[in-house]
Amino acid sequence: MTDDRELRAGFWRALHSDRTVMLGLEGGSAAPRPMTAITEGEHDHGPIWIFTGKDTELGAKVTATAPAFFTFAASDHALFATVHGLISPHSDPAVVERLWNPFIAAWYPQGRDDKNLLLLRFDPSRAEIWKNGSGLFAGLQMLLGRDPKPDVKGHVTKGPLH
Repeated sequence: MTDDRELRAGFWRALHSDRTVMLGLEGGSAAPRPMTAITEGEHDHGPIWIFTGKDTELGAKVTATAPAFFTFAASDHALFATVHGLISPHSDPAVVERLWNPFIAAWYPQGRDDKNLLLLRFDPSRAEIWKNGSGLFAGLQMLLGRDPKPDVKGHVTKGPLH
């Protein structure tokens, strides 16, 4: 059985490594879209940083702090999550400088001072995290005539991410 701490730690490691989330605003004012989530370490607990353009639907809607959520699937499909929190525009040039990299630069022709650049800060408050229980172990259980579902129940955690 996996404990809550292990699932949370696994989530932060996977997010730091894989980075792609489907981010949307609560209430449907901006439908979920793929975004790159930046953490500042695999043991981080937030905030999560997201670069977007002011001219995007999401950028136009996030003008102040708003409730938001994202879904996440680890690239190996070993872990899945739905995370809720608050998102807000963040204008600290020091944070932009610290997070800047060639992948971000490719989206902003004028660099760090691009007038369209919008840095968003996502502060997670609660999550539901699932560890995929239908891997090799579940397959072996089925081959042996056992029901793998009871083990999957111990692979979910709900609550705060810290």
